[in-house]
Amino acid sequence: MIRLGLTGSIGMGKSTVAAMFREAGVPVFDADAAVHALQGPGGAVAKPIEAAFPGTTGPAGVDRPALGARVLGDPHALGRLEAIVLPAVARERLAFLERHAAEPLLVFDIPLLFEKGGSAGLDAVAVVSAPAPVQRARVLARPNMTPEKFEAILALQMPDAEKRARADHVIDTGVGLEDTRAQVQRLISCLTARQGR
Repeated sequence: MIRLGLTGSIGMGKSTVAAMFREAGVPVFDADAAVHALQGPGGAVAKPIEAAFPGTTGPAGVDRPALGARVLGDPHALGRLEAIVLPAVARERLAFLERHAAEPLLVFDIPLLFEKGGSAGLDAVAVVSAPAPVQRARVLARPNMTPEKFEAILALQMPDAEKRARADHVIDTGVGLEDTRAQVQRLISCLTARQGR
């Protein structure tokens, strides 16, 4: 089995690329989706988050904007949140791995893979990248996004150039969707060919 990490900064098109892997039949572990489920109603981390950050949960689980307002720009608060969430996500990741143990290729979609040391246990890392103006336009088109919020998020992420330098593979999303899909297909072929599949 090849375990491929998939990462990229905000607005680079990582979710689109992850969907392309799924469409090609490759199981994808989505760390963000795991966090959403864990923070949802009855989720495993909702109560611990409320205990650490009172007033940030409700009937729908964690109020992400309220929680974000409490931790963004506060490294100590962010560290407390990560100490609650990251171990729970690690358990979900292990369960995913066990469910798909017979697959030739698995993708682990981890937004802060390099920043949070998430590359342990991976065989290779692919970084999704696009030119900075494309990234900025994509992010600022999102609901409730402001230039200031975008800059604050970028400040928490490793620069794109450094991610590309550390990656084993780079998937360019600054091109058309079909070109990106072709890159994904080539990468799948390359990785599975190593196993004679």
